Amino acid sequence: MNPESVVGIARETLWTAMLLAAPVLLVGLVVGLVVAVLQAVTSVQEQTLAQIPKMLAVALTLVLLMPWMIETILDFTRNTFGRMGSL
Repeated sequence: MNPESVVGIARETLWTAMLLAAPVLLVGLVVGLVVAVLQAVTSVQEQTLAQIPKMLAVALTLVLLMPWMIETILDFTRNTFGRMGSL
């Protein structure tokens, strides 16, 4: 096992993690910004109004993207285990 293969596996692991986390984080960010603008316009500063829409949006995003996320994780796992014989 040479350093290049370790770096390649680490790079692919980080890329896969970022690819899986990015859509959920972006949805949370966008919903949070929209709620913050609405709170600023209406002068309502209730914390539950900020948290509940974000939680619902993130949960809905996870449910909708779950098949794609599972397939991405499975592809990563197959590729990693497939390369074990050559390491």
